[in-house]
This record gives sequence, structure tokens and C-alpha cells, in this order.
Amino acid sequence: MKNETRPAQFGTKDWILRFVKGMFIGSGFILPGVSGGALAAIFGIYERIIGFLAHITRNFKENVLFFLPVGLGGLTGIFILSFAVSFLLGSYASIILWFFVGCIVGTVPALWNEAGKKGRSKREIIILTISFIAATIFLWKGASLFTEVPQNTWTWMLAGFLIALGVIVPGLSPSNFLIYMGMYKAMADGFKILDLSVIIPIGIGGIITALSLSKVIDYIFSKAYPQLFHFIMGVVFASTIMIIPTDYTGFGLLSYSACVVMLVLGVLLGAWMSRLEERYK
Repeated sequence: MKNETRPAQFGTKDWILRFVKGMFIGSGFILPGVSGGALAAIFGIYERIIGFLAHITRNFKENVLFFLPVGLGGLTGIFILSFAVSFLLGSYASIILWFFVGCIVGTVPALWNEAGKKGRSKREIIILTISFIAATIFLWKGASLFTEVPQNTWTWMLAGFLIALGVIVPGLSPSNFLIYMGMYKAMADGFKILDLSVIIPIGIGGIITALSLSKVIDYIFSKAYPQLFHFIMGVVFASTIMIIPTDYTGFGLLSYSACVVMLVLGVLLGAWMSRLEERYK
């Protein structure tokens, strides 16, 4: 009897491995400072994701079978992590926000290197500075507008748009924007209880964004990579400043110490994830 073996990508071990990779990539949708796109690059599937999204009909069946465990793993990772995020933000919001700030700060050196890998001149520094100042003023002046965003189908689709950008643009973490908009904990709660009124619009917004912008982002990066990346960095830095907690009601020495510890742990986690990306990119 002829002995036949299936292609490696359809083997059980490879399926499980891609499922685990998907769980880690899914964490990039929940953890501020962690980019789903960067994690996809770490695990060697970012280029295939962009290629699939940019040319959806090319090798469609093969790609669907390849990404099925990745997608299932991503959903599982989001679901599991949302329990912890929902509880911690509900009970220790200011302390956990310092951890999130630390995660973003820890990735700054890697973001800086990534932005300059195709060259950096005064023009890029000017773009970074202007985008940072403009975004800071915009977010600060619009604080009441953005921190009171109504949670409905359209705004959840906007959340899906931001999450999809975190996959398309490596290094961009959408979660700090969602925190600033006051939607982050509600999103985690929605994933935790499988609230379809949250999950479905996010999914729709994410799919539309991924399919419509993958070619555009890929084209812009090919023509103006350093300019676009420095612009994005300025916006990321501004949004990070805006999520720094200011409410310390009832805090004592132990609580303030916990803030410092969580900030340091966040920086270490962000730095470790960045080193991992550089090692396996």
C-alpha cells in the first residue's frame, strides 16, 4: 500500500503550532503596547497575511486552511485574556494603566529602529514632531469628545478599524486609543461574555479595514515608509501620554509602589517582545 503523507501545513502538530501562534497574536488586540502585526512578524506569518489580504482570491482555499487555526487561536487568546483585563481594569484601573503605559514605553526603542530602517533625516524628525504636537493638542482639546464616545454599532466598527490597523501596521498598538476613547474595558467585557453586539461590529469593521487598506498601506509603505512610520510614531506617543492615569483617590504608599512596579514590569514586557521580534523577524 502506498504510503502518503499530508503537506506539513495540514499536519496536526503544525495546526496546533499555528493555533498557539494565533493566541499570542490575539493578545496584541488586548494588550496596549503589543502589536498584533509585530507578533505576526515574530512568528513569520506577517508577509503571508498581507499577501492574502492584498490578493484575497489568490490561493484562496490554501490560505483559508492555513489561517483557520491562527484565527481560532486569536479568538481564544482574546477570550481568555479579556477575563483578566476586565477584572483588573474594574478593580485596579490606575495601577493597571501604568502597566499598559510601561508596555508601550518598552517598545519605543524597537519602534524607533523600525521607523529608521530605511533611512532617517531631518524631514522625518520634523514629521514626528509635528504629528506628536498636533495629535497631543487634538486629543487634549477633544478630551470630552473622545472620552465620552457612545458605544454603539458604528463606534464598535471603528474599534474594529483600529484593531485591524494593528495587524496591517507592525508596531502599531490600537489598545491605547481604545483606552483613551473609554471603550477598552467595555470591549474586554464584551469579549468575556461573548456579547455579539460588540463582537460582530468589531469583526465587520476589522474585515472591511483589512481588505480595503492592506493594498493601500502596502503601497504607501513601499513609497514613503520612513515618513509614514514617523507620523504613526508621533500619534502613538501622543495617545500614550493621554492614557497616563490621573485619578489616585484613596491611594497610599502601597498603591503608589504598585504603580511603579507595574510600570517597570510593563517596560520589561514591551522590551522583551521587541527583542523577540528582532530575533525572529
